[in-house]
Amino acid sequence: MRPMNGSRPDARKLIDGIVAEGRLQGSSHFSDRVYAGEPILTTGRQMANYLPERYREMKAISRWEPGEGAGRGRWLSEAELFYRQGMFMADFEDDCPHPCSLNSYFPTYNAMSDRQLRGYFSWRTAVRHGRIEESCLSFAYVYLYELICGIGVSDPLDGFEKLRSFWQAYRVFSPEIDRNARVWLQDYVVYHGLPPHLLEPCKTLSFDRALISLTHAEDLVRARLADQTRPRRKRGASALPLPCDAAAEQRLFDAIDTLSTYHLAGSRLAKSEPEALRHVCCSVFIRMSEHYLKQRKHSLTESLFGAQFDLAYTMFGSAVFFDPHRHPDADYELDEIHRYRCRGGSWSCERYQGNRSRNAKLGQAMRATDRLLREGLGFDHPLKEQGKLPKYLLGFIEEEVAAWIDWRSAHAPVRIEVDLTRLADIRRAAADTRESLLIDEEREGAGSLLDAADGSYVEPDAEAAVPAAASVAAAPVAAVPVAAVPEPAAAAAPSWAAAATDHLVLPGAKAMSPAPSAVALPSPAPPAPVPPAPVPSTSVGSASAAASWPAPQMAGLGNAASAYLRALLTCDRAAMSMAAEDSGRSEDILVDTINEALFDAVGDTVVEYGPDGPELIDDYREDVEGFLNHE
Repeated sequence: MRPMNGSRPDARKLIDGIVAEGRLQGSSHFSDRVYAGEPILTTGRQMANYLPERYREMKAISRWEPGEGAGRGRWLSEAELFYRQGMFMADFEDDCPHPCSLNSYFPTYNAMSDRQLRGYFSWRTAVRHGRIEESCLSFAYVYLYELICGIGVSDPLDGFEKLRSFWQAYRVFSPEIDRNARVWLQDYVVYHGLPPHLLEPCKTLSFDRALISLTHAEDLVRARLADQTRPRRKRGASALPLPCDAAAEQRLFDAIDTLSTYHLAGSRLAKSEPEALRHVCCSVFIRMSEHYLKQRKHSLTESLFGAQFDLAYTMFGSAVFFDPHRHPDADYELDEIHRYRCRGGSWSCERYQGNRSRNAKLGQAMRATDRLLREGLGFDHPLKEQGKLPKYLLGFIEEEVAAWIDWRSAHAPVRIEVDLTRLADIRRAAADTRESLLIDEEREGAGSLLDAADGSYVEPDAEAAVPAAASVAAAPVAAVPVAAVPEPAAAAAPSWAAAATDHLVLPGAKAMSPAPSAVALPSPAPPAPVPPAPVPSTSVGSASAAASWPAPQMAGLGNAASAYLRALLTCDRAAMSMAAEDSGRSEDILVDTINEALFDAVGDTVVEYGPDGPELIDDYREDVEGFLNHE
């Protein structure tokens, strides 16, 4: 409401008309060459001794409220009088600025003079229009009192937004307003039952969340101590597992940083060795928690920040607040460790009733951890020792620092340096080795690997790179006698493969198979068919008769092996020994050769060793007789 504003435009027009008159423009007061004092023309409302009627009506609100009928009256409290006067002036605006000189502990309208009242409402008018200017702190508190009491707000959410926006804007001029404005903003949300997420940027929620992280860590420690089946921690081992759980440790580390006077996140070590500082600090906190749970009456969190219990609470403490209606019974949970309850208009609060700021004792422990870890790591920027720590705490820190350094040393990555300039020497040595393993027949077609005059490495021909043994080994066993395979040629393939690779395989690593060669190997010629040998009419009874029979083509056996099998059918040990001697090999090797030759046809071992030497398995006797007799 703006009373008497109907005459203001007419007065302003009159002043403008007087100033615009030509005779005044030509007077000395408006001369371009003479500068003197100019007349100040103001409206009546802007005069220092003028007080609009609205202020007189506000002051007329009596502090004494008479009772109804013959009942006695009562004196209004300062808060109730402020509420009634504020509601009466809720929509009033003024335009008479006045330098504020009010200095009151609980400023109200009743504590202001006429000029101060006009100055406040003129300043409030500018604030409501978005022009927040610096004034005395008492004016700022009176405006906050109005918003808390619901003066000039349409609903609780509108009041919250106005409270928060004014506080954030005015704290630039007076940062000391934070001390009360933070609490009142939180109480406003609880009192009106607004969603807790509105307080998300406030320190109360961040402080509570940090405490919740500490209590959860202590719950895990308490459960571990109560578990009798859990093995005890080994001496020199860390309190937290390694490799560490980065996500869980980061939550605990952030909580410690929030509640500690020593700012861990701003440490130089946190920028260069974040994982080390995070793990060691969290492990030291776990050690401290274990010590307090074992040796002290209260837990570490309770010792640092007090215990959690319910106490009476005053809404909007240190503020002028009045509500004409009693608040209904309510329960409000800000978070899991911070709850409010209203019963019969009286409020109570359940939370950690103790230190609600950063803890110096926790900060001292964390700074010592940072200092000793820097010494253990040989960090370039050491910290100076400040104060003496308890011996048990110093021991915890030293053990955790040593455990981290030992673990990191044991799991440090292996550094391998490959000198590429030595690859030519390695290839040359491999070529020399292969050259020494070749026989004369193989050298005739392939040529030497060191044909160059300067001894440099020469890439071999594709066909020459394939050893002759590869073609021989690809043919069926029956087409090539065992004794005809040259042993040096068989070793040429592995030597060439080793010379052709540049990859270094570490011990324990999975070796990669070499890529198949793009050169097509010549297919071996099929063996010439061998006509079947006639079945002898004589019976198998002597070694001389068995030795004269040809080897069966299907089994791929030589003459000596066939004779050995025939002697084995009749258990003729003398003939078996003679057949082994004719083969030029020992009896064991001959038996292995027979088993390998017959394995593809039978699918099992045919000859096995018994108490008296090699024996033919009875289940395969008919198969062996059929192979030998070509049935």
